[in-house]
Amino acid sequence: DKPPATKRAQAAFAQAKRHAPLYVHNDPEAVRRREVIERMLRVDHAGEWGARRICEGQFRVLRGTPMEPVVRDMLDTERYHLSVMKRLTSERRVRPTALLPLWDIAGYALGAVTAMMGKEATMAATEAIEEVIGEHYNDQLRTLHELDMGDDELRHIFKQFRDDELEHHEAAIANDSRKAPAYELLTQVIKSGCRAAIWASSRV
Repeated sequence: DKPPATKRAQAAFAQAKRHAPLYVHNDPEAVRRREVIERMLRVDHAGEWGARRICEGQFRVLRGTPMEPVVRDMLDTERYHLSVMKRLTSERRVRPTALLPLWDIAGYALGAVTAMMGKEATMAATEAIEEVIGEHYNDQLRTLHELDMGDDELRHIFKQFRDDELEHHEAAIANDSRKAPAYELLTQVIKSGCRAAIWASSRV
C-alpha cells in the first residue's frame, strides 16, 4: 500500500491538474512567469531526485534494522514525489538540471554515510534536509502568490510536498536526531549543502 502522504497527494493532484494554465508565448509577462515556473520545477525535480537517492542510501545500510520501516516510508514518499516532478517537467517541457548526475551520486553517498554513522546521524541528516526543503516549498508558494500565477496544480503540489517533508522532519526528531554526535556541526553542514544545491540547480 502507498503511504498516507502519497494517497493525499494523489487526491490533490487529480483535483488540481485540470487547472494548469496555458502559456501565451508572445506575451512578455506570460514568458516571464513561465521562466519562473521552469526554474521552480528544475530545482524541485533535482531536489526530489536527490531526496530519493539519500533515502536509498539510508535504506541500503539500515535494511533489516529497527529503522527500516521509518526509512522505507520516507523512501516511498520521495519516490512518489519524484514521479510527480518527472511528469510535470515532461508535460511542461522543462529541462532538468545538468547537475543531476552529481546529485545522484552525492545524494546516495550522503544517505549511506550518515546511516553508517548510526540511527541518530541518519535522522539528523533527514531533519536538516527536510527543514531546508520545507522552507524552499514555502518560498515557492509565496512566489506563486506574489506573482498571482493562478497555477492551482502547482500550488496544491507544493503545499502537499511541503507538508510531507515536514512530516519527515518531525519523524526525524521523534527518532532521536538531536542526539547525533556533533549534531550542530552535522546539520549546519548539510543545510548549507542543500541550499547550495538549490542555488546551483536553478541556474545550470
